[in-house]
Amino acid sequence: MPDPVLVGIGVAAQREDDPRLAMDPLALMTRAARLAGQDSGAPDLLRVLDRIMVPKGRWTHNDPGRAIAAALGSRGAKTVLSTVGVLQQTLIGNACAAIAAGDIETAMVVGGDAGYRLLRARIAGIELTEPEADGSPDELLAPKEELRHEAELRAGLRMPVGLYAMMETAFRARRGYAVDVQRDRVAELYSRFSGIAAQNPDAWIRKPIPADFIRNASDRNPMQAFPYTKLLCSSWNVDQAAALLFCSTAKAEAMGVPKERWIYPWASTESNHMVPVCARAQLDACQGARIAGQAAMTPFGLSPADLDLIELYSCFPVAVQAYAAELGIDLNRDLTVTGGMPFAGGPYNNYVLQATARMAALLREGRGRTGLVSSVSGTLTKQGFGLWSAAPAEGGFLFADVSDVVARVSPVKPVVQDYQGMATIAGYSVLHDPGQKPRGVAIVDADAGRRAVVITDNLSVIAQMQATEFSGVHVKVDEGRFDLEA
Repeated sequence: MPDPVLVGIGVAAQREDDPRLAMDPLALMTRAARLAGQDSGAPDLLRVLDRIMVPKGRWTHNDPGRAIAAALGSRGAKTVLSTVGVLQQTLIGNACAAIAAGDIETAMVVGGDAGYRLLRARIAGIELTEPEADGSPDELLAPKEELRHEAELRAGLRMPVGLYAMMETAFRARRGYAVDVQRDRVAELYSRFSGIAAQNPDAWIRKPIPADFIRNASDRNPMQAFPYTKLLCSSWNVDQAAALLFCSTAKAEAMGVPKERWIYPWASTESNHMVPVCARAQLDACQGARIAGQAAMTPFGLSPADLDLIELYSCFPVAVQAYAAELGIDLNRDLTVTGGMPFAGGPYNNYVLQATARMAALLREGRGRTGLVSSVSGTLTKQGFGLWSAAPAEGGFLFADVSDVVARVSPVKPVVQDYQGMATIAGYSVLHDPGQKPRGVAIVDADAGRRAVVITDNLSVIAQMQATEFSGVHVKVDEGRFDLEA
């Protein structure tokens, strides 16, 4: 079977304050694609692409791969578009698997977003236009189920941050950390991330940020959903794109790609078993991360301690901590090569491509032999891993979908929406939406093994929720709201 290799990486960014002068997302992705071709040392590869695969961003293009193919002169390329809710690692894995199977010889995975351009336009009151969005991709990948439970939406949990914050409090409570102690821990962790971002030439914020500034809410770092301030959340208001150029080893040799550019994908593993947050029997667990991670490493005789470089998906701190806990990774080691999503930048639905490009660059430089890049989709809903090396894998590329295995070991609880009676808080947060009063929200364990998602506007209770441990607290629930026992 042919061996797939990553031969070109391209990362494009802009920080243009005048949105009228800034490149649109399609132009940014096209630039990244061209850079990947140049990086390979064989730019003619761009004209013979068999497949162009793009994760959906906050743009309107129906088939961006087709426009990118036309710009690159690769008009015969099949185009693939994946919507939100599909792992970015899935595109990478599918490209490598198709090459390994001999179905294609070349592929590009490219994505990007221009969130900073959108932000500047909103501030200036400018209406932006994008190129025509006609046509449709040859293949559309979409999740089979809804990412959110109706009960979560009914409680106003439309943004991921509130759900992640509730998982964070469950994670903290299970391990017995005091509220302030855990806030210190995650702030210090992300402060270390910012120091790594300062050394990353492609990072959006390239300066170390003190833990105290990250931890505490301020005008420049407002609270989003307790205990998460802005700098503990992915920053999607960035203009960034990345492209990964793959081909078979035979094609690389035929096109004259220097071997020092080759990076080998050893494994791509994923779990697509979907369970809404509120239905998970253990809010802080992530069985898919453990099973998919082991599926990537074990066949090669590797443990996390053997990995030279690690990139744990860092949209919110609980994602980092849950993956590390499931895999037995020491939180004291470097857990990112980019600097993490708040600092390196988290372009909408594209960060794994940025992280993989950085991982490949470091492996080329000899900064390690093996590197693991993790992926998350939804609210820790799906899990994926890419294992990379500058050396070929013994036995060749491995692809594994472990969804069925994960489903068998992932207990769920039925969720009800009109529960009345006593319940126990399993995880909670306080939402701080701009221009609105803070609102408490909780996932509670009710009778008969059931779950409910409930809210409170009681300011006294909300104050206590941000000062003391509320996981395990008994509350009374009525019409979707909760209060403390009298």
